[in-house]
Amino acid sequence: MTRLALFDLDGTLIPGDSDHAFGEFMVQLGWVDAEAHRRANDAFYAQYQAGTLDIDAYIAFTTGAWRQRPLAEQAAASRRFITEVMQPQLLPPAFDLLRQHQQAGDLVAIVTATNEFITRPIADALGVPHLLAVRLLRDAEGRATGRIDGVPSFREGKIARVHQWLAGLGHQLSDFSASVFYSDSTNDLPLLELVSEPVATNPSPALEAIALQRGWRILRLFP
Repeated sequence: MTRLALFDLDGTLIPGDSDHAFGEFMVQLGWVDAEAHRRANDAFYAQYQAGTLDIDAYIAFTTGAWRQRPLAEQAAASRRFITEVMQPQLLPPAFDLLRQHQQAGDLVAIVTATNEFITRPIADALGVPHLLAVRLLRDAEGRATGRIDGVPSFREGKIARVHQWLAGLGHQLSDFSASVFYSDSTNDLPLLELVSEPVATNPSPALEAIALQRGWRILRLFP
């Protein structure tokens, strides 16, 4: 069978962090108190980089900036964010890498700890239909509640979500001739260690050190 090609998003396929950038965008829109939100947003981002993020607390925080807004306002803000903030971060090297795998017939998916509200439009812009992001629990009217739906695609949860996704397609990991995962972060060590071809992509210093020690391929998509 074809290969399985999995990609982290933030810092891997894009040079920045879409989750943190969306928090800054909420400040620009005036939907949150700038000083308080930036302080909390920066603190959560530091926790993520350190591998200590409380994902439930973070989702409650980050969706709190927009989830009480009318759905039409939420959609309009999402469109502006993609156009104004994310479009400049969708760069040719990422498109080229994705297309190489797609044209080879590989099964391609983005597996990210950033929530689906932020990342679905980014995945669409990158031309990747399969997105495994943090799912947001929604009420009967379709509004995000601030809680996570199911297993969050974060750390070990990425493995669970990949297995669930493959099972839904009638596959399992052993069906593939090879599996590759591209990531920049030590938060993704569980999934990097699971696949047959881990690729440290634009790696953090900590991940680069591990990749060098273990002989993993190191790929730098961006200057």
